[in-house]
Amino acid sequence: MLKSKRIEQIEKYVFEHQTVSLDELVKVFNVSKNTIRRDVQQLVERGTIKKVYGGVAVNHTTVESFTVRQTRNLKQKRAVAKAAANFVEDGDIIYIDTGTTTLEMVEYLQTKHVTIITNNLDFIINSYPYPNLNVLSTGGVFERKTKSFVSFKNMDLLQTYNINKAFMASTGISISNGVTNSSPLESEIKQTVVKRSEEVYLLVDHDKFDKYALMTYCKLDEVNYIITDSAPSEAYQEFATKHNIQLVIADIVN
Repeated sequence: MLKSKRIEQIEKYVFEHQTVSLDELVKVFNVSKNTIRRDVQQLVERGTIKKVYGGVAVNHTTVESFTVRQTRNLKQKRAVAKAAANFVEDGDIIYIDTGTTTLEMVEYLQTKHVTIITNNLDFIINSYPYPNLNVLSTGGVFERKTKSFVSFKNMDLLQTYNINKAFMASTGISISNGVTNSSPLESEIKQTVVKRSEEVYLLVDHDKFDKYALMTYCKLDEVNYIITDSAPSEAYQEFATKHNIQLVIADIVN
């Protein structure tokens, strides 16, 4: 395997497992420990992972590449997106957040007649073939890592929109830290959207639970629906019941 390809695979493996020992990486990639150390050092210098005692872990203080996130748990993301799209009705004014799961929703909105507000560049591009989707871009400064438009000047514009349903993404959620995100610029937009929306739908696959990133953009009890690919722990189920949050478990098609 080429070195560049191996480093890419190591990064993906670490993000899937969150924390990995060096010995495990040696075994999985069948290379020497010195080779693993050199490869890991390149990823540390990129800022995507960090060294921990005996191994490496995901560096949650940095914004992970959109492309890396897009390929992880793809089947689950599509199932969650499909389940979310079932809540969209003709005539709705909806917000589609920047995220690898929310991006998949365009596939399931093709026949609906809705107005969509978004800062997600890929969603704007992918929705182009469907004239029934009236897409409004928030505009602003383009953030390459997340493929989104971010700008503190957008807030006044967003404050004027009346949004029926917001479909939100998150780097990680927890009962104590709420719904979190890695980008400060994105977080302010997310906060505004949550406040302006009648209903908030949170789209998260199973590995986002009990994780948190740099900034909390809303409390978990501000969400109306949590759409995920497998049932969370009893603690989350009890929290959802207590706060009238509807848990939706998407069907995974093999």
